[in-house]
Amino acid sequence: MKYVYVIEQATDGSYSAYVPDLPGCTSCADSLDDLKVSIAQAVEVYIESLREHNEPIPAAGSMVGTVEAA
Repeated sequence: MKYVYVIEQATDGSYSAYVPDLPGCTSCADSLDDLKVSIAQAVEVYIESLREHNEPIPAAGSMVGTVEAA
C-alpha cells in the first residue's frame, strides 16, 4: 500500500510530516532527505504495531492536490 504523507516546514528550517490515513503517525527531521527516511520508518513501525495487536490496517485513501492562488 502507498500512503500519502504531508510535509510542513517549521520556522527554524526543520521539517515534519504526518500520514493522514494513519492517525498519530508523524515524524520530524532537520532535512527533507532525513524526513523521507524517518516517515517511511514511522509508517512501517505503525503498521507493525497494528499487526501485533490484531488491529485493522487502514486503507490508503487520502489524495493530494494543489490550488493556485492569485
